[in-house]
Parts: sequence; C-alpha cells; structure tokens
Amino acid sequence: MADIVKMPKMSDTMTEGVMAKWHKKVGDKVKSGDVLAEVETDKATMDLESYWDGTLLFVGVEEGKAVPVDAVIAVIGKEGEDYKAALEAEGGAAKAEAPKTEEVPKEEAKTEAPAQDGGLSEEELAKKGVTVIRMPLLSDTMTEGVIAEWHKKVGDKVKDDDILADVETDKATMEVMGYATGTLLHVGVNKGEAAKVNGIIAIVGPEGTDISGILAQGDAPAKAKSEEPKAESKQSEAPKEEEKPQVVSNSNGGRIIASPLAKKIAKDKGIDLAQVAGSAEGGRIIKKDIENYKPAAAAAPAATTAGAPAEKAAAPAPVIPTYVGEVKFTEQPVSQMRKVIAKRLAESLFTAPHFYLTVSIDMDGAIAARTAINTVAPVKVSFNDIVIKAVAIALKKHPAVNSSWGGDKIRFNEHTNIGVAMAVEDGLLVPVVRFADGKSLSHISAEVKDFGQKAKAKKLQPADWEGSTFTVSNLGMFGIDEFTSIINSPDGAILSVGAIQAIPVVKNGAVVPGNVMKLTLGCDHRVVDGATGAQFLQTLKGLLEEPIRLLA
Repeated sequence: MADIVKMPKMSDTMTEGVMAKWHKKVGDKVKSGDVLAEVETDKATMDLESYWDGTLLFVGVEEGKAVPVDAVIAVIGKEGEDYKAALEAEGGAAKAEAPKTEEVPKEEAKTEAPAQDGGLSEEELAKKGVTVIRMPLLSDTMTEGVIAEWHKKVGDKVKDDDILADVETDKATMEVMGYATGTLLHVGVNKGEAAKVNGIIAIVGPEGTDISGILAQGDAPAKAKSEEPKAESKQSEAPKEEEKPQVVSNSNGGRIIASPLAKKIAKDKGIDLAQVAGSAEGGRIIKKDIENYKPAAAAAPAATTAGAPAEKAAAPAPVIPTYVGEVKFTEQPVSQMRKVIAKRLAESLFTAPHFYLTVSIDMDGAIAARTAINTVAPVKVSFNDIVIKAVAIALKKHPAVNSSWGGDKIRFNEHTNIGVAMAVEDGLLVPVVRFADGKSLSHISAEVKDFGQKAKAKKLQPADWEGSTFTVSNLGMFGIDEFTSIINSPDGAILSVGAIQAIPVVKNGAVVPGNVMKLTLGCDHRVVDGATGAQFLQTLKGLLEEPIRLLA
C-alpha cells in the first residue's frame, strides 16, 4: 500500500511549514534517506528526508506554499499504484466536516434582487438620476464618521458641488459633497449620529422619486463602483447646459471659500486660490473655476470687482510650485520565522509582567583580562563570551533568576543553558550554550562562533535552539549604549548588553578615563522580584569587574 508523507513537526513551536524547494518530482525513484524537499520552519530551512523506498506518486504542495503540521504533502508507493484510496482515507474526515458553500451565492443573489414594496433597486434608480451618497473613507484609519452638521435638509435643491454635511472622523472634521444634482430625498443619519464607512447617509434625485427599494435594501452597495468617480465621469462626458452663474468675489471676510475638490486641484497645479474668482453662490470656488483659471487674466476680474482701475491692478502673487512625489513601496509575504517571532514575543510581552533593572559595569578589568587571555587562547575570546560565562556563574548563585513560570508551579533550573540571541536575514535565532558554567571561555567562544556560522547558513537544528533557561542579547557591537529586550519565553529573565563606552569616571575622588558598559536585566515579575534581580546584577557586576573570579 502507498505511504503517506505528512508535514513533520520540526521544532517545538512549529505549527506550519513552507515548501521551500522540492528535490524530487512525481515519477522519480526514492530511497530511504533521500532528501525529498527543503522545508522552511519558524526557525530555519531544513531537509525533509524520505523513510520509504519507492516512486514519488503524488506531490500535494507547491513550492512557496505553507501547510500545517501533519498535512499530507506527498505519497510514495509502487510505480503505477493507485494511491487515491490512501489519500481519501487521510482526507475523508476533513471532507465530511467541510462546511457547505452553496449558501453564499444564494445570499448574493438575494442582495441583488429587486427591492420590496414595488420600489426599484439602486441600480435601476441610478438610471433615473438617483444618486445614493454613502459615508466616504476620509482617512486610512477611519471606520465610521459622525455627522457634525447638515448643510441641507430633505426637500432642498442640491447641485453637484454643494457641501451636504460636515463629517467628524477620527482625525478631523471634513466636508462631504454629494457630486449629484437634484432634490435631497432622504437623510439616513441624524446630526450627532455615526455611520459606518460605506453606509447610506443621503439620497439625491428627481423630486417625488420612490426610493423605498433602496431603503429596504439597507447599506449593502448594489455594485462595487464608488459614487464619487461615477459623478465626475458623468460631468466630464455630458456637461449639463445651465445658465452661467455670476462671477463674484471669492472671499468672505478674508476667508477663501472653495470646495474640497477645487482645493485639491489647485494644490496639485500650484494655483493660489486667492487669485481665483469663484462662480458658485457666495463667491465659492468650484472645480470648473480652477480648470478655467488663467494667471494672465486673473488680475483684471479681481480689480473690476473691487472697483479699482484695471490698469492699476496688482500683479499676481508668485506661485510656489507644489512638489508632487510618487508613493512607492513593496510588500512581501511574512516568513514562517517572522510569524512565530511576532506571535511568541507578543505573547511574552503581554502575558509576562516585565520590569527592568540597569547597572553600569567598570570594564577596565575585563579589557585587560581579555587581552591577556587572547595571547594564549586557541580561540579568540570576545566580551560577549566573558558575559555569557559570568552570567552562567551568577545564575548558579541566584537560582530564582534561572527560573520559569508554569502557571500552577515555578521551575527552578539547576543547570545553566544560556540562549545567545543572533540576528539572521529573516529575523532572530537563539541557539543555546548548554551547561555554560562548566565550560571554559575558549570552549564558549568556539561554540558561539559555530552557532553563528550555522545560523547564517540556515543549518541550525531544533536541538541547537531548544531548552534555554536564560537569554543574553548583545547589541553593543552595533554601538547601542543601552536597551531593553522582551523575555524569550519560557525563560524568566533576559540580559541586554550595551556597548563599552570610553567616558570620564570618578575613581578615588579623581576624574579619570574609564570604560563603562551598561547591562539591563528584563525580569518576569511572576518569578523574579526586584530585590532578587538586583542581587543577581550585583553578583554579575563583581564577576565582570574582577574577571579572575571566572576562573576560580
């Protein structure tokens, strides 16, 4: 019988895997131990080996696609074997529980059906000149708007550039235009009330039109077309013939009155609104005034309106050009590693009550000790290696810091497995230096360097990053003086290591040159109290300032 290959759980936190690359294709011969594919987990890209001999009969996941743990990804069996029965046996239960989807089309058909009570639908009424005005999306974070003021009431005549209402959003109070001509037939939201984005707030059309069909339909839009562009295209394709309004002054007590659309077009074109004469009621500037504006002729109408001789009119104010940039960005799918980093760190930060303690370390002794050690050590020792060793020894003296929260119990670890945070291309990995208190500085240095090379090559295995009891995160090599870290769950604490700074210090009452490094301990207050964390830092400070104690 054919063998089913499922997505294995390759780490303790893995919930799904991405098929990075297939090394075999359907019809290829497969032996036990052959690499079938590369799978991207939340921690690394790992090889997926076959445990069976035979022919690859079926591939269920394309490259680049993610599937959950235990999902069927391939079938291996004898050449020409019927594997469908095996697949159905695996997927039968899922198929039986699959929800029916036939109801969705019925629901959509229901929305598009003609309205009740003899009224026409929105689509049919649109052909008769009825415009449904919905709450526009006026900011990127807006979900609803409050009607601050109605400028029109039911029965009022409306022109396409009239302001219907002021809408208060989450960021500002803005004007809403109807972009429709006719009579205001319906107001759907009272002053002071809120309406969801795309909800009906008004209906404009020929007087006496029956709009009961739209009202019965509710807020569901008939089509996925926005009303605003529809109105604009209507105007551009077939301009209405109407009597040209009288040109009057465009200011009112020093305040320029202009429609939002006119303001936007003027800004884009770099036109000073003070030089434009408005043709709408009260000297209000509208779209066509901006489109018809000619800088050379702008001074004459302004002078005539003011009653001054045309030849003495002031020259137009200099126009400040508006720089229009291009909004550009790229998007890429979230990697498995980034998904899990986001999930676990959010869980840690919002579940564990964090608090932080910072201490300054005199690093003169550590600098001298490192120089001496590196003259004889087989592997060059870094300051981070010295910190890891000192942390491991300090944890043996303060087991409460080497602990983790278990809900109904606290685990106090007697071994010291130090996680070392490492930045990689896709995120962050934390390989573990096990039993660090019993290892020499050269041994720790060699192990950390090996982890670094494996991490960059994506060759770390689950055994390399599981089982930490405490974590060290060092950004000092990037010149960061001081920072705080989120605890690497289930650890009870994490140490943030800053850069060594050459600064003036006071020693024996005199100001002398010194080298200082700041350490910040992040603690889970459920297992580590303030005094406990402070005592641990005092021990760590003593070990780093007198590094000879690390060799005792």
